[in-house]
Amino acid sequence: MAAAAPSTSRLLHHHQTTTGYKRQQQRLRYSANPSHLALRRHSSCRLSPAGALLPDRVTPFSYGGDDESDDHPREECGLVGIVGDPDAASLCYLGLQKLQHRGEEGAGIVAVGGDGKLKSVTGLGLVADVFGDPSRLASLPGPAAIGHVRYSTAGAAASLRNVQPFLAGYRFGQVAVAHNGNLVNYQALRNKLEARGSIFNTTSDTEVILHLIATSLSRPLLARICDACERLAGAYSLLFLTADKLFAVRDPHGFRPLVLGRRPNGAVAFASETCALDLIDATYEREVEPGEVVMVDRRDMSVSSACLVPRLPRRACVFEHIYFSLPNSVVFSHDVHERRTAFGRALAEESPVPDADVVIPVPDSGFYAALGFSRESGLEFQQGLIRWHYSGRSFIQPTQAIRDLAVKLKLAPVHGVIRGKSVVVVDDSLVRGTTSSKIVRLLREAGAREVHMRIASPPVVGSCLYGIDTPSDGELISNRMDLEGVRQEIGSDSLAFLSLDKLHGIYGAEAGDYCDACFSRKYPVLPTLPEPTSEFEEEE
Repeated sequence: MAAAAPSTSRLLHHHQTTTGYKRQQQRLRYSANPSHLALRRHSSCRLSPAGALLPDRVTPFSYGGDDESDDHPREECGLVGIVGDPDAASLCYLGLQKLQHRGEEGAGIVAVGGDGKLKSVTGLGLVADVFGDPSRLASLPGPAAIGHVRYSTAGAAASLRNVQPFLAGYRFGQVAVAHNGNLVNYQALRNKLEARGSIFNTTSDTEVILHLIATSLSRPLLARICDACERLAGAYSLLFLTADKLFAVRDPHGFRPLVLGRRPNGAVAFASETCALDLIDATYEREVEPGEVVMVDRRDMSVSSACLVPRLPRRACVFEHIYFSLPNSVVFSHDVHERRTAFGRALAEESPVPDADVVIPVPDSGFYAALGFSRESGLEFQQGLIRWHYSGRSFIQPTQAIRDLAVKLKLAPVHGVIRGKSVVVVDDSLVRGTTSSKIVRLLREAGAREVHMRIASPPVVGSCLYGIDTPSDGELISNRMDLEGVRQEIGSDSLAFLSLDKLHGIYGAEAGDYCDACFSRKYPVLPTLPEPTSEFEEEE
């Protein structure tokens, strides 16, 4: 987004001092094109040396090692927002169903009723479980709603109080927020807010945002949102809902996706992925740009836009293309299935297995990478593993032997495809190695002559700081072992990863626009350690 023209009006900020309030006149004109908000930077956000900020456990996440049958990273949440449709809550429900892969621990919807009051329904479990009782959706009538599905980031996994959207009241009315991402300065901000008297009801980093809005001295709400987001560091795609407006916000680096679409009746929709827009007959228009605030006024359905801060280097999460997003989505302006097919082709170029008989994917996310590998190598593509989607989580079983049998329920080999064959198995990523080792064992038991593992992404050597549930560095197998050590650990005849250089080559000139810290340990934004001095100290 371009910098503001000199004629751009300014935003009104109030800064508290020991002698009273210093007021700086800053006004904002809403416009169809993003404008620039000159927001001051806080000196208390200075970062310490990286070595002190990247211990073995760099995230507050609970990866879920109790379910060893699936060691993929997990996305943290998905967002849907609708404004201008009388069935907004029902559309949110459908959109959340489509984004279920982004979070399975809890779901919720907040809607604006005809009386202008916001009402919330949240619950633990899948979307269909939370809203299985039709009366729950029926209790959310109105023309605007936001919804959320979650995995836990900062906050206890199975706690109803952490299920979003959060709904709060403050002196100017009600506001609800839904958040996808992770704030790397959450604890520092929370410590300072608590020192000023704030009381927290959850352990989620998202609640900090509400406190920052409530304590801001700026007006109107757009200014409060901008003031709050100025203090945030890390990844955040946000939806805010009030009685008459819906706001969509994306962090200045654009780590997490957020898109805008429009239904045939003119209703405006936001979602984490375009697949949710497709389901509710909303035509995809564009991304919410990094650092942008989009405001929709439901009274006249006007759409306006502004910039939070000067645009920072774009750092979109590359794992959205590798694993998280559904293949029928457009994410960061690229078709996901095309990206994955390209990863597979590049992997076949870089690490072929010319004497193999068949290429099979690890379902479901390895499908398009395996298809690309097959096309590039000329090897036959077959569905050699069948995933059963209804088996539950294996950690509930009482013994390791029973858990191993539960893995066979989740992934069943097709013996006719595998028996006597040299098999290339293509997966999207290899994190802890637990899934890969069990797949290799399954294939050998099914009669495979050779098993060659090919991974359509580089080795994962660093935990994510920006809203993805990954193990600690010590649990990442490629961080603990070299390539041969990993191969021996999983038991395959050969093993190869897509190189980081090859991955960058696929993106070409856009390679620098993607965050690959999990592969390179080059973190665009480092955590801010709590400091004894408050960011909100009164100015002299």
